[in-house]
Amino acid sequence: MKITLTYNLKREDPHKPADYFSEFDKFTTVKAIASALESKGHSICLLDVEKVDSIAHFRNHPTDIVFNIAEGRDTQFRESEIPALLNILDIPHTGSGAFALAVALDKVMTKKILLSEGIPTPKFQIFDSGKEELNPQLNFPLIVKPNREGSSKGIGMFSVVNDRERLYAIMREVLAKYRQEVLVEEFIEGKELTVGIMQNGKINALPILEIDFSSCNKSGEYFYSWRMKEYQGDSALGLTPTFYCPARLDQDIEMKVKEIAIKAHQAIGCRDISRVDLRLGKDNIPYVLEINPLPGLDPEESNFTLMARTAGFKYEDLIEAILLSAIERQDKIAKLAPESLN
Repeated sequence: MKITLTYNLKREDPHKPADYFSEFDKFTTVKAIASALESKGHSICLLDVEKVDSIAHFRNHPTDIVFNIAEGRDTQFRESEIPALLNILDIPHTGSGAFALAVALDKVMTKKILLSEGIPTPKFQIFDSGKEELNPQLNFPLIVKPNREGSSKGIGMFSVVNDRERLYAIMREVLAKYRQEVLVEEFIEGKELTVGIMQNGKINALPILEIDFSSCNKSGEYFYSWRMKEYQGDSALGLTPTFYCPARLDQDIEMKVKEIAIKAHQAIGCRDISRVDLRLGKDNIPYVLEINPLPGLDPEESNFTLMARTAGFKYEDLIEAILLSAIERQDKIAKLAPESLN
């Protein structure tokens, strides 16, 4: 099978903010995915969507399916760009469609959908100018986040605030730097959890990953900040969380977390894979923070691949499973099409 692997490449640029390329992939990840697919007998073409005209490429290079890990370009709904283009060109691809990717990138829109489906998520308020009055029903501590960023961009130990003056000061900084609305939500004290979701014939939750930040006293960052994700494991910075997979949870809580994660995956319309980030509050309620329909697939460092390994997947089998899920979905669509359209 001819497969095009679409991606954005992480790189250095002194003219860009330090976190600008955080969502992009290292070339080692791109090579690992390509090697995994080649080991299964497929022919691979690499496409860096920032360096090549994607429309021209697909017109000149026929492909059977696209394995998509591209984050898109610097636009409001960037993660949906490549899937939207592929939809127009009638080229099948792995992962979620343009709609789910666009919605999931917008934290507030995601939370509104979660609430409509009865899925727990922290209470929140959106700020467009930083001058709006704070909803008195929100309780401190609060956490401040850019509304449309991934990889914890714009989130640090400074993001958790305990009073109104500090809240508005941080909001103004985030608004100025990221030029987008700001999400303010109640900070949930409790366990940080993430759940990988896979569709192999049916939707399944991988073993839950618990990230324990109690060993990060030196950094003072006890949640997934940008620095924590970018420099994870750096003992000099004190960014050394401990991972437990499976998570240290009672069986009933484990089942509840997985059930909520699967429900969130379905509510947004994710396909093939996703990763659902949650906080288990002291009230034992799993609160969904956000949903990532395009989780990292670094064979060594990504949370999703760690969970897949715990479930017994070899890396090449995980990548093949993602591909097969997309092919199976496409076959079902083809069977539903009228004969005149085949």
